[in-house]
Amino acid sequence: MGLAHGIVLCLAYILGLLSTGVWWGGWLVLILGIGCAVVIPRCWRTAPRARIWLIAGIVGFLASLYFQVRVPQPTAHDVSKLIPPDGNNRELTVQVQGQVESSPRLTRSQKVQFWLEVQQVQVRVGDNNRSPSRSVTGKLYVTVPLLQATGVHVGQQINVLGTLYQPRSAANPGAFDFQKYLAREGCFAGLRGKQVALPETVSGWGWWMVQQRIVRSQIRWLGSPEGPLLSSMVLGSRGVDLPYDLKDQFTRVGLAHALAASGFQTSLILGVVLTLTRRFSGLVQFVLGTLALSIFVGLTGLQPAVLRAALMGFGSLVALLVRRKIKPLGALLVAATLLLLFNPLWIWDLGFQFSFLATLGLLVTVPPLMKRLDWMPSAIASLVAVPIAAYLWTLPLQLYTFGVLSPYTIPVNLVTTPLISILSLGGMVSALAALVWSPAGSAAAWLLKYPTQGLLVVVDWFSQLPGNAYAVGTISALTAIVLYTLLGLTWLQPWWRRKWWLALLVGLGLVIVPAWQARGTLLRVTVLATSGQPVMVIQDAGRTALVNGGGDESTVNFSILPFLQKEGVNELQWAIATESPFPSPGWEKVMNHLPIRLLYAPSPGLKEISSHPSAKRLSSLLPLPTQRAAQMGTIQFRQISIEPAIVEFQVSNQKWLWVGTISPEQQRALLKTGNLPQIQVLWWSGKFLDPALIARLKPEVAIASSKTVHTKTAVYLQSRRIQLFWTGRDGAIEWSPAEGFSTILHPKDNAPSPL
Repeated sequence: MGLAHGIVLCLAYILGLLSTGVWWGGWLVLILGIGCAVVIPRCWRTAPRARIWLIAGIVGFLASLYFQVRVPQPTAHDVSKLIPPDGNNRELTVQVQGQVESSPRLTRSQKVQFWLEVQQVQVRVGDNNRSPSRSVTGKLYVTVPLLQATGVHVGQQINVLGTLYQPRSAANPGAFDFQKYLAREGCFAGLRGKQVALPETVSGWGWWMVQQRIVRSQIRWLGSPEGPLLSSMVLGSRGVDLPYDLKDQFTRVGLAHALAASGFQTSLILGVVLTLTRRFSGLVQFVLGTLALSIFVGLTGLQPAVLRAALMGFGSLVALLVRRKIKPLGALLVAATLLLLFNPLWIWDLGFQFSFLATLGLLVTVPPLMKRLDWMPSAIASLVAVPIAAYLWTLPLQLYTFGVLSPYTIPVNLVTTPLISILSLGGMVSALAALVWSPAGSAAAWLLKYPTQGLLVVVDWFSQLPGNAYAVGTISALTAIVLYTLLGLTWLQPWWRRKWWLALLVGLGLVIVPAWQARGTLLRVTVLATSGQPVMVIQDAGRTALVNGGGDESTVNFSILPFLQKEGVNELQWAIATESPFPSPGWEKVMNHLPIRLLYAPSPGLKEISSHPSAKRLSSLLPLPTQRAAQMGTIQFRQISIEPAIVEFQVSNQKWLWVGTISPEQQRALLKTGNLPQIQVLWWSGKFLDPALIARLKPEVAIASSKTVHTKTAVYLQSRRIQLFWTGRDGAIEWSPAEGFSTILHPKDNAPSPL
């Protein structure tokens, strides 16, 4: 089989895995292979023969089947089977015994998370009623309080007492799909641990011991956050508890790759090994280089990006041993194929995708860029060309996944690349010294104090610049495919290479024009599914309003900001706080990320609100109008009652009413005032509502921002044929004039009935 035949079959296998994004994708690849077998040999005389294209179609089809076979499924004895499939009680108190499969790491909620391979489980009902222990299988996503995780490490047999729960799909647009993430890892349940019991015997040796020795040695004299930062640049951020605010800063400015173990570290390792062993034979260099790569993979873990870099590095060592030149593109394709044969599910792993796209960009785009920058010194031209090439090839995927771009990526990489090189190389020297003698590693790390602090200063400065993470909105899969087609044409076709500016203009038009047209005419109301304060987002012809700030940082991080990023929102034209916004971690978090032109808040306590330090970031602060409705675009609103908080919204031809949490006494008092309008949409907290109040309001639709709805209220609403939604069952609820009401969660994910 020739080289061209191998390339076609490898690409067909990868295309077959990518086709699993749609259920009919495998059949499409098969039909495409048959079509190529008929057409291409007639149009391209030097192309592979028809049978190769036919085999390629079959390979792609079989790849899609292989992917489905490898998709994890819960077994009959999986621990997730213990959770009741129906009913509101989808949680269970259990004590599980199993083996720790990953190094514990700190989460944003300041708890410790690790994977646990379960062996035994005991269900508990109450304090004294315990069922007999039973043997189970499966994997659990375990979170425990910080102090309970002390002494937990990989390979350890432990007992954990906690609550077993069923993960849910993403309840809001743009939110992280926790259920899909766990399923991809072969896990179908989570455990909120309360207490951990460790064995008395000490476990044997493991890579975790080496990792801890390196991290502790580097932190001892460097301190925090310099020490964890240096360790993450050597071992990767997955193995080091780097503060999340620092991770977020690096991500916003486009330096997330600096915290991920990947090809940069692999190149440094091989470069150092080959330089130190240049006087030895090729066999010695091969053995020592392979040993160094194996140690690096063992320390960082079996991450797709690390394995890709290690495989390509190993290919270079093989080429050195047999005295042949390696073709980088061929090595990249072989590495991708081998890794996807090992685990086809990695085709949808973002780390895998970003790693291969960035490497492909470096291989095919850096050389032509260097030619155009030949007027610069070669060292400076390389500093400019490398981040541009990597950025271009990863940008479509970034826009498709996150809808956010980092305008300062290229300049910040240009400035920080020398510092990152020094820290990566110095960090590896410090790690090796720490393995020999821990104080020596600490001393070597201390020498890197000023470069580390310099990197932190640069990242902090760029992260404070306006527009450091600009939301353009997520693009469609078709748009991403077209963008990569344009990149491929500029790489392979001479005409497009000369007209690169045309490809750039077409790409910008594909991203900007549809987003501008959609936002310019959009009118939509979205009630987000939140666990804290109810939240609503109103989008009106390019203007965006936020009603309530979520109450806590968790709601903002995981619900509000992802939704606004997905929609391409970089500024809130106005916002409403139905309760005092300060002190509120939620509102402060929102204002840290998005400017708010105008904030309406309840008039009582407005003076105290305006004197709060966070209020200085507001362009304007006004009391909620109580008599004449305020108007922003086509939306009108006014506050009907201050205590309890009741706000009326006029959206298009619909009247919405937020009544919040209101006691039965307050409801009876409101009925006596007669100051209640007839409405189309009732939005409330899901608590009990007096039937007389509902009869007075006469809503056509009722939306509850809660996990459950009061049984009597739900029954009454159904008896009056009022359409009922609630975020605990339906996820986010959207309304637009053209499509009416729609929900995010599929009915099979819904909770069964109100409480």
